[in-house]
Amino acid sequence: MSTHEARQTRHTVKPGTTGPEVFPLGLGCMGMSGMYGATNDDESLRTVHAAIERGVTLLDTGDFYGMGHSELLVGRAIAGRRERVQLSVKFGALRGPDGSWLGMDLRPAAVKNFATYSLKRLGVDVIDIYRPARLDPNVPIEETIGTISDLVKAGYVRHIGLSEVGAETLRRAHRVHPIADLQIEYSLASRGPESTIFPTLRELGISATLYGVLSRGLLTGSKPTGAGDFRAHLPRFSGEHREKNEDVVGSLHRFAHERRMSPAQLAIAWVLARQPGFVPVIGVKNVAQLDDALGALNRPLTSEDVAALDSLGAVSGGRYGPEQMRLLDSERR
Repeated sequence: MSTHEARQTRHTVKPGTTGPEVFPLGLGCMGMSGMYGATNDDESLRTVHAAIERGVTLLDTGDFYGMGHSELLVGRAIAGRRERVQLSVKFGALRGPDGSWLGMDLRPAAVKNFATYSLKRLGVDVIDIYRPARLDPNVPIEETIGTISDLVKAGYVRHIGLSEVGAETLRRAHRVHPIADLQIEYSLASRGPESTIFPTLRELGISATLYGVLSRGLLTGSKPTGAGDFRAHLPRFSGEHREKNEDVVGSLHRFAHERRMSPAQLAIAWVLARQPGFVPVIGVKNVAQLDDALGALNRPLTSEDVAALDSLGAVSGGRYGPEQMRLLDSERR
């Protein structure tokens, strides 16, 4: 897609009743910090700059992506461009020097400490949407949201978001302070939120930013690049699940080819058609991937296309391993 074509889609959507107006696709920056294998900072900076030039406004990161690397990178990328973007930041995950995951800490003092370091690394005075990455089982959600509300009142945060929580947690949090947005995984391969979470969001006037729209590259045919690529440890990319998924992915690719679309464009267009008003967050690592993804905005699907894609078949394997799935509030029934 040319820059001219990208500018034709330079409209915005207003997520929920309290969130900021944003471009209809967001840029996810996790993959720029080594989660999916080796990256190049110069190429990542070019990609963020290209996204902003093409109209993208929402940049999503986390203070634990690359142990601070992602925030430092985003801070460099938005220098001189701060007024053109909204920053969505996840926090609370604890990591060891070896990259291991050590749990969550959402105590009030920890929340304020995380925010302080994020503001410094990003080089900004305020974070647009601040959200705990997961629940802390030792801290009531009301206490966490109350602490972020204090940061809103003090001018350090503009909006409060959540990530990977279920309907009841959404309601409890929303009673303390208006929740602008829930970040949750959603794709042709991961449709769990449709049953209770999405209806609750729309009832409460809360938006969603949808990550994993390409199922971490599964739907485009991407494969783990080595042990450092965390997808190598996910069920859908491993063993018999991967073999079964080859058939579904092959059908998707044939469907895309018939419509002269890339598999990524098709997967994104399906999400846009299924969940209008919600904002897919696309994780790309270079400008070519970015332009391909943006092309989905100019290729809306028909209702017949959506129905045909719905019937392609289920993807085999969970989106995380069993232990991680048990910790997700969004997966509790």
